Amino acid sequence: MMTAPIRVTTTSASTRRRAGLAAAALVALGLAGCNTRSPETTGSIGDASVRQTASRQDTDALAERFNANPGDGRAAIAYARALRSNDQAAQASAVLQQAALRNPRDTFILGAYGKSLVEAGRYREAIDVLANAHSPASPDWRILSAQGSASAQLGEQARAQSFYEAALKIRPNEPSLLSNLGLSYALSRNLDQAEQTLKLAADQPGADARVRANLALVLGLKGRFADAEAVLRRDMGPEEAAANVASLRKLAAQPNRFKTLTGAGAPGQG
Repeated sequence: MMTAPIRVTTTSASTRRRAGLAAAALVALGLAGCNTRSPETTGSIGDASVRQTASRQDTDALAERFNANPGDGRAAIAYARALRSNDQAAQASAVLQQAALRNPRDTFILGAYGKSLVEAGRYREAIDVLANAHSPASPDWRILSAQGSASAQLGEQARAQSFYEAALKIRPNEPSLLSNLGLSYALSRNLDQAEQTLKLAADQPGADARVRANLALVLGLKGRFADAEAVLRRDMGPEEAAANVASLRKLAAQPNRFKTLTGAGAPGQG
């Protein structure tokens, strides 16, 4: 992932103030509809430490429940979610793998496992698992989105776009899907289509700061820095918006800017 000030925008207010631009784009193009980390901050060291202790206790309890019966899909998913919240994506994937091996026809578990593989960076494996997580007769837009994310991470943008478009037929105007699709267009160097798609995403009622950051990224890549700054100011102060635009100017000036985005792991997850 890219270095600061380009960071992911999260639901936490304090994190949002620190958030930057390109990694929001790199990461937002991810597992639409799945549970992603959104750590809350309280502004109190005491409160934060209590939450961390409770989290460890919860994780230990979930681990005990899972180890007692690794075939219990609900226990596996709950334990994996706790591991992910502690930045243990690889361990979460291993837990879900055990559950999937014991429940090879459970599409819900397969879907969770496939998404965890995307998060763990095992994209080719994720594509294989996700292909069995739903059927063509009954597609799941969240699985299609995860398939798109895995394909995009592998640089297969045309395939990624087909997954996102299929998901949008099921979930029209879903902002996370539109954002993913728009960023995939950007990585295909189709900046006009990317801008159009991301504007549509940003206009949706459920659009968040990450979607707008992605739009700002594309506007910056097109050299429209004033427009990018105006978009960023919806979610951050003038100084931070200006700092992000300065980063955008540097990115846009790089002759290999698209390679830089792809090499950083774009598109990533949200």
